[in-house]
Amino acid sequence: MIRTNEKITARDLSLSTRRLWQVSGPKIAEINRTFDLSTGSPVYTVGGQYQAQGWTDWTLGFHFGSALLQFEATGDEEFLQIGRQGLGRMEAHLTHMGVHDHGFNTVSTFGNLRRMIRDGRVVEQEGELRYLELAIKCSAAVQARRWSRYRDGGYIYSFNGPHSLFADTIRSLRILSLGYLLGHLLFEENDQPVSLLERLIQHARASADFSVYYGAGRDAYDVRGRVAHESIFNMNDGNYRCPSTQQGYSSRSTWTRGLAWIILGFAEQLEFLSALPSDDLKPFGGRSEVLGWMQRAAEASADYYIESSPTNGIPYWDTGAPGLAQIKDHLENPADPFNEFEPVDSSAAAIAAQGLLRLGHYLKENQQQESGNQYWQVGLTVAAALFDSPYLSESPDHQGLLLHSLYHRPNGWDAIPPGRKVPCNESSMWGDYHVRELAIYLDKIALKDRYLTFWNAKETDI
Repeated sequence: MIRTNEKITARDLSLSTRRLWQVSGPKIAEINRTFDLSTGSPVYTVGGQYQAQGWTDWTLGFHFGSALLQFEATGDEEFLQIGRQGLGRMEAHLTHMGVHDHGFNTVSTFGNLRRMIRDGRVVEQEGELRYLELAIKCSAAVQARRWSRYRDGGYIYSFNGPHSLFADTIRSLRILSLGYLLGHLLFEENDQPVSLLERLIQHARASADFSVYYGAGRDAYDVRGRVAHESIFNMNDGNYRCPSTQQGYSSRSTWTRGLAWIILGFAEQLEFLSALPSDDLKPFGGRSEVLGWMQRAAEASADYYIESSPTNGIPYWDTGAPGLAQIKDHLENPADPFNEFEPVDSSAAAIAAQGLLRLGHYLKENQQQESGNQYWQVGLTVAAALFDSPYLSESPDHQGLLLHSLYHRPNGWDAIPPGRKVPCNESSMWGDYHVRELAIYLDKIALKDRYLTFWNAKETDI
């Protein structure tokens, strides 16, 4: 269980984030200079060097998005140029019909640049804002079109096919949020309009109902806050069938990066939907109804993360991984990335830390100070661990920024260094991106800058 540092503040982490940005920039520049994108997108490191891994192309947005975050943090124009130049390579993703990852790719690139232009941090080039917004609209409609119906609602289906709901996709809903703010609609056959907000809320409700457990006796493994990576539906009659997983150990254990996506995805949507006019949420039961079940899912998953992680908040890759039984008191000590039995996943921690912070901030803003402070301090505790050894990669010979990230343990894709028995010492593009996003989130808090959202907050002041 995480041992919370009750006294740490965002300002206390400023020296750590400053060091992070110092080591981050040269790594982004080197990857951009040396990586051959004709081989695919950079996905994870092997021996400290980024490699492609064909499966689904979901990491290119994190590559160019990292450059944009580096510019935002440091003002170094080199990284703004890298990010802008990368948009051309991202255009094919805007109408990619085969993936559920539009929020990852498009919001991290087109969305970040648009936000900075609207915040006044970047001077718009001629026609640039229109280009960015058109890209976001296209991506939002394509994501919304990837739709399956079940008996009581619908969801954006995963690359596995129409029967499959992934926990990951909750954070990809950001693209529907932006498309909705821009006034866009999806049009189906016979010019039938489809609300992007409706699809967002329906998918979030499916994730809350099927991805998250609440200790209500759903099955013999129903522990409050546990998350199923994948939920399977019968496409003939629309009934839910069973939990499953792609990257976790089993359908009845919890893959911790999927858990982290749920925490952050729901926390961000709580922030976004609470900023919309009440009338926008009336068709879905009203503000209190929608925010109520979202908060329930966010808090349950956050509590489970806290209870099932080692003391420093860096989780092992799956809460049911069989080798954990061989690690003495693995929840009563800091995670050991160099153990002989099971790898940790620092990328899950980077994602979850931001989710815990956002959930805490949301609760404090809504007169729930005690619980809000608890999540906030846990988020800071996890961030402090990530910004320090052995997780922050300071070596100029290693292209990764966040060490001990894991991609796909069941498939055996992650590199195991010589002399080791489990993967360690490597990085992933999503882990590096999210530790940067976590750092810039905290930098803005420490500097009392505008609160970081994926949209421009002024757009919801209506």
